[in-house]
Amino acid sequence: MNAISLMPVFLAGLFGSVHCAGMCGGIVSAFSSVPRPFPVAVISTRQAESLTRVLSYNTGRIASYMTAGALAGGLTGGARTLAGLAPVQAGGYWLANLMLVALGLYLMGAWQGLTLLEAAGQGLWRRIRPAMGSLLPLDSPLKMLALGALWGWLPCGMVYSVLATAMFAGSAAGGASVMLAFGLGTLPMLMAMGLAGERLRAVLQQRAVRVLAGTVVLAFGLIGVVRAWSGVSLGWLDTFCLSGAMP
Repeated sequence: MNAISLMPVFLAGLFGSVHCAGMCGGIVSAFSSVPRPFPVAVISTRQAESLTRVLSYNTGRIASYMTAGALAGGLTGGARTLAGLAPVQAGGYWLANLMLVALGLYLMGAWQGLTLLEAAGQGLWRRIRPAMGSLLPLDSPLKMLALGALWGWLPCGMVYSVLATAMFAGSAAGGASVMLAFGLGTLPMLMAMGLAGERLRAVLQQRAVRVLAGTVVLAFGLIGVVRAWSGVSLGWLDTFCLSGAMP
């Protein structure tokens, strides 16, 4: 999967970030709200501080995603090289695209199978979560960076579904790149939630919005499945599916 296109990963993060409104939106809004009323100069200062804090949090979060992607890509890439199993790439395309299908259904609320993956990650999260207490009070960008780095390991079916792609990226660098693209896709929504607060979060939690986002991600996965099954280029549609140099 060395030639994998990162565009569908970015778009999965972008549209899938409506899910983040429920899991991360509350904490992001809590530490970034700007009290009012204030004189204009004070509001500007508070807004600049909020932006710095939100950006620090998201930098830490995306760094954790990249670390997980590097571990997944490095381990599976090394095992494949040692075993000489080139056909594993074909299976990787199928798995990655089927996980996008699962993610689309998950976002739509049509199928909650990814919650089983979230349950599997609870053991690690129970060990990481206590460290968050040592960061209180969250009174500096550095603490927000550390909080984001810890929060990035929160069990999340959406993150795990994209890690399936990172697993078959062929290397640690490839796996990190996959998760970087995904993290950057989630960034606009989480930055907006951090600055706009609960108003945007309420909109994103509406069922119609989640169904629309899930349908788009589902379409990406289905296009990829067709690509993997046929083994031939779909032209411009290849841009929107997990595809590359098929074995």
